[in-house]
Amino acid sequence: MNTVAVVEDNADNRLLLQAILDGLYEVVEYENGVDALAGLAAQLPDLVLLDISLPGMDGNEILARIRADEQLRRLPVIALTAHAMAGDREKYLSAGFNDYITKPIVDESLLLSAMEKWIAAGREGTI
Repeated sequence: MNTVAVVEDNADNRLLLQAILDGLYEVVEYENGVDALAGLAAQLPDLVLLDISLPGMDGNEILARIRADEQLRRLPVIALTAHAMAGDREKYLSAGFNDYITKPIVDESLLLSAMEKWIAAGREGTI
């Protein structure tokens, strides 16, 4: 079973993601960037779902550190954000995220298909 790291400070959002992913993926949860970076280095997941608005270190900074780390740089990372203004998708993709999903998650099939796509790309080494 593939492992997905969820980096999300909101307990309700973590519960929702756990409910969506239960039985499909092994889920490892982190509430902040410091814990996430330490955890990712210790146990490399197949994909990261990364909230943008986190206390302390935000999702963009966490992503920059992932991309700068030789062991982590090819890790597929999907931005999870309530930021859904015009141009936000392009902004996050150009920052280095592999994909972008808006919260609240209304259509879980969008999330699951994006995850499957990027886990397969990571497995095939096409990232």
